[in-house]
Amino acid sequence: MTNPDTSFTASSVRLQTLLENAKEGRLQLPDFQRSWVWDEERIRGLIASISRGFPVGAVMTLRTGGAVDFKPRPLEGAPAAAADETPDSLLLDGQQRLTSLYQVLVRKQVVATLTPRRQRVRRWFYLDIEKCLDEAGDRDEAVVILPESRRVTSEFGRVVELDLSTRELEFENMMFPLTSVLDYADWQTAFVMQYSGTADFQARFQRLNEFHERVIKNFTAYLVPQIELSASTSKEAVCVVFEKVNTGGKALDAFELITAMYAADGYELRKDWFGTEEGEGRHGRLRAAMRLPSAAEGVLSGVGNTDFLQAISLFHTRDLRESAKGEGKTGRELPQVSATRQVLLNLPLDAYKQYQHRVEEGFLSAAKFLIQLDIYRVKDLPYQSQVVPLAAILAELGRDADSPAAIEKIRRWYWNGVFGELYGSSTETRIAKDFIEVVDWVRGGSEPSTVRDATVRADRLDTMRMRLSAAYKGVNALLMNRGAEDFRSGQTFSHTIFFDENVDIHHIFPQDWCKKTGIPKQVYDSIINKTPLTARTNRIIGGIAPSEYLARIEGDGAEPEEVNSRLRSHLVDPALLRTDDFESAFRKRRNELVVLIEKAIGKPVIITEAPEADGDFDEDPTEIEDLGSDAL
Repeated sequence: MTNPDTSFTASSVRLQTLLENAKEGRLQLPDFQRSWVWDEERIRGLIASISRGFPVGAVMTLRTGGAVDFKPRPLEGAPAAAADETPDSLLLDGQQRLTSLYQVLVRKQVVATLTPRRQRVRRWFYLDIEKCLDEAGDRDEAVVILPESRRVTSEFGRVVELDLSTRELEFENMMFPLTSVLDYADWQTAFVMQYSGTADFQARFQRLNEFHERVIKNFTAYLVPQIELSASTSKEAVCVVFEKVNTGGKALDAFELITAMYAADGYELRKDWFGTEEGEGRHGRLRAAMRLPSAAEGVLSGVGNTDFLQAISLFHTRDLRESAKGEGKTGRELPQVSATRQVLLNLPLDAYKQYQHRVEEGFLSAAKFLIQLDIYRVKDLPYQSQVVPLAAILAELGRDADSPAAIEKIRRWYWNGVFGELYGSSTETRIAKDFIEVVDWVRGGSEPSTVRDATVRADRLDTMRMRLSAAYKGVNALLMNRGAEDFRSGQTFSHTIFFDENVDIHHIFPQDWCKKTGIPKQVYDSIINKTPLTARTNRIIGGIAPSEYLARIEGDGAEPEEVNSRLRSHLVDPALLRTDDFESAFRKRRNELVVLIEKAIGKPVIITEAPEADGDFDEDPTEIEDLGSDAL
């Protein structure tokens, strides 16, 4: 059925036809489709459903020959000659089902699959004829799965439970191999030749006829609902459609589609990103950037392939805009600098080749920049999305980003994005604007909109409780960057110390002490009462009063004034902490943090009377009860 107002058709096609088309290469997969991964139990359920004529879902295909030019590849297990054919259609949805059925019904070889525990195994699939004909039976149990030997044994191989290693044994046990479904007549003829003239031939033959009518015909006459997208379907539509139908697996992203499109031109984008046995790919290089051997991850570990493509698209669309300006176009005639998915899907291979190395250098420069801000791990990165414009800005500026004035402007832009909480959602427009405006600002232009737009309220500090909050992470980084020293050791949190000493955000007034003192959770759990400390120092602090844990630290040989200096490096008033004055210490530190943030963003924080605090809490599971005097 064709709807003249849409770009697709809906019809039914025989399963046997789909499988034959796959065998001959007329139906193939787009190269972005992942490998076949179904386990033996899911295959069993699929076979059982089809054997009863039950629906197992529609397939979706895309007619070839249109604007979407994907590199095709045959279904796994198809003959090598299928790869030499130009397909009529590409399978967008239904890969796992059709590949499973192709492997079991058509290929006539043992199936390489997985157990439910993801162990690799090789299996044959059979139908127990008598169980299939039992109306009250469980059809799943009628699907028999055998190892590659086709023999089931027990007692370490001494007892043979089932042996189907020859066709004669299949006949004897009334077990039908699913590799013979599409040429059932040949199997039946061999059965007649084997059993003709025997005493039970007529009874067995009658059961075979029933099996053919009630089971085999469900395979050979099975109709699959098919939605076929026309060749005129756009790249974006293919991406959106695939994401909607692919609910059972990982959502398709722009990288997968671009990989398939570039592959049609002979370029292996996946190797660029993931590397090969011969060499590390870009993904590995970015993950390793500025990572110490003792660190599990680098600060760029969260950079994905789509992030990388977005940065390239900023350069490509900037070039298009500048070219249009050169042609005399103005206003709305000018193409927008953009990093949207639509732009990514139209990113030419030439643009990727032109900017790939420059953009990679930009991301590596971004890693150095973030480390200089004392942001060492992905979990401490305020916004993953802000890394894209940061990398693009640094890539564009090159050596122009090295001067103190340039560094200060880029830092101001970065912290305004963080504390203004401007990269939380709908970031594509801001990414593009920041790329153009920050570069222009560094080179003498006007202040970027992110710096102008950012609004920071002092009372926001009271509600920063979750480590997922960008501003929460930002405060932590600012404290380390200003030279905060560990309460116990007096060490600043350099890259090496950070990982070797397991530094994280912990409470200043311990949460257990706060609970016992009656301080509300929504108050003591604020970032105002938290600071970066080493794991060992956090164990010493335990759940006791600050006056007590400071005495412990000094009992280990630290001078009081030395400890006071360490506390001040965290913007903590030593006198108030030593007298366990939570309210005064909390209020004073809030004011100090406001000043710290103002210095980072380069403008005043809005001061208002703090509202009633509420919201989510960030209970720190690493904080513990008082360990006693031996904690030191």
